[in-house]
Amino acid sequence: MVPMTLQEIAETVRGTLYRVPDPGAVVDRPAVVDSRLAEPGSLFVALPGERTDGHLFAAAAVGAGAVAVLASRPVDGPAIIVRDVLEALAELARAVLARLDLPTVIALTGSAGKTSTKDLLAQVLRTMDTTVATPLSFNNEIGLPLTVLHTDVGTRHLLLEMGASRAGHIAHLTGIAAPAVGLVINVGTAHLGEFGGSKEAIAAAKGELVEALPPDGLAVLNADDPYVMSMASRSLAPVLTFGRLGGEIRATGIALDEAGRPSFTLTWQGAGARVRLGMYGEHHVANATAAAAVALGLGAGLGQVAEALSAARQLTPGRMEVGERPDGVTVVNDAFNANPDSMAVALRALAAMAGGRRRVVAVLGEMRELGPESGSHHVELGRRVAATGVTDLIAVGGAEAALMHGQALLAGVTSTLVADRDAALELLRDYLEPGDLVLVKGSHSTGLEDTARRLTNPDAAARAATRAAVSGRRSPDV
Repeated sequence: MVPMTLQEIAETVRGTLYRVPDPGAVVDRPAVVDSRLAEPGSLFVALPGERTDGHLFAAAAVGAGAVAVLASRPVDGPAIIVRDVLEALAELARAVLARLDLPTVIALTGSAGKTSTKDLLAQVLRTMDTTVATPLSFNNEIGLPLTVLHTDVGTRHLLLEMGASRAGHIAHLTGIAAPAVGLVINVGTAHLGEFGGSKEAIAAAKGELVEALPPDGLAVLNADDPYVMSMASRSLAPVLTFGRLGGEIRATGIALDEAGRPSFTLTWQGAGARVRLGMYGEHHVANATAAAAVALGLGAGLGQVAEALSAARQLTPGRMEVGERPDGVTVVNDAFNANPDSMAVALRALAAMAGGRRRVVAVLGEMRELGPESGSHHVELGRRVAATGVTDLIAVGGAEAALMHGQALLAGVTSTLVADRDAALELLRDYLEPGDLVLVKGSHSTGLEDTARRLTNPDAAARAATRAAVSGRRSPDV
C-alpha cells in the first residue's frame, strides 16, 4: 500500500481519530478484513459478517500489529471512526489510486469464467511488468478496494475482477477504480433470477463496464457472443474482439490431450503461435483467448503471450481443480459455484477426461438464483448428465435436486438423492472405488467445496476433525 499516516487516512475518509497516541503513525501494508491476516503496518477494517462482527476482533488485529482499526464505533484499540466502514474503504481505495500515476487499470466481467480468465491474464501480465490482481474471487464492493490497496508506486498493471448480481454493481466498482481497459467475457445464466430471468438485463448490467471506459481506453469483447457484441455501441473506447468463430484474435486448431487439457493456435494479424494449456477443459480456450486479447492490446508480443499462457496454471481453488488420491480416485473440484452454463461446461470437460474409466461420478448440488425457471433448468441438467456419459449421479439438495435426480434415473443413470453436503460426504466415503473419476459442483451456498476438499484428501480431513475435537476450538469467523 502507498504509505499514509493515520491523520491522512482520517482526513481522506472523513473520520475521527480515537485513542490514537500518534496520528503520524504510518500504514504501509495492505488493509485486511480478517484479523488473522493483520500484520505490523496494516489497517484492520472492521466489517459486519454473516456470523459475527469485525469490531469484536479489533483487539486481536491490533495485537497482531495493525496500526489502527477502521471502525464505525469505538473499539478496544486505536481507531479511525467513520459513519460507514464500507464507504470509507472505497474512499480510501480511490485516494490511494489517485496517488499513483502509472498503473493501467484493467477490469473484467462476465457470467462465467471470470476468475479463471483473471488468473490466466494475471500470469501473462506479470511477464510484461509488475502486476497486482484480484486474489481468489474477491470481486465485490469489499474485495475490489482491498485489492486496490495492495498497489504501490511500483505497480504497472492493476487487474480487477468485477462481479454483479444486479444493475449498478459494476458502475459502483468502476467508480472506485476507473478502468482503462475493459474485458467482457460472456453473458450467461449466472444470477439469472436476480436479473428477472432476462439475459438482456444481465447484458445491460455487464455493459456498465464498457460505458466506464475513456475514449483512449480499450474495450475487449467476445465476438462469438451477440449479447457481448451489442455492448460495442456503448463504449467510447476502441473495440478489440476475440473468439473462436470470429474476432480479430482467434483460437483455431483446438485439440484435447488424454487428460482433457486443450491446445490451440492463437492467431492475430496473420501470425499464429501454439498454446498448450495446463488447465482442464475445452472451455479454457475461450478464457485464454480473452486473456490473450487484453495482453496483445496492451502491446505484448504474440509469442510472449503464447508462452505465458502455456506456462500458466489454475491459481484459484474450486475451478476444475484436479486431485489424484493414492487409491486411484480422481476428484475434480469445480464446486465454487454453479449455473446452467457452467454445469454444461464442467460436464463436457468431465467427459473429455473420462477416457476408459469404469465409473464417472457427478456430485451435483442445486443451482441457486435462477428464478421461476429454476425447475426446468434442473430437469435439463438431469438430461445433460446422462448425455455426457456420467454413470453415477449424487444429487445434493431438496426439491430441485430431486428434479435432477428423477430425470437422470429416467435416462438410465444410477442416481442417489441426498439432503446436503454432509450426507453426500458420508455416502461417498464408501461409494467410491479405485479408478473412479468424480466431479463435485454446485452453487456456493450448497457448501460442496468443503466436500470436494475432504474427498480429495480424506486423511488430512480426518486429522483436522480429530484435532478440532481434542482442542475444542473452532476457527475465528473474521
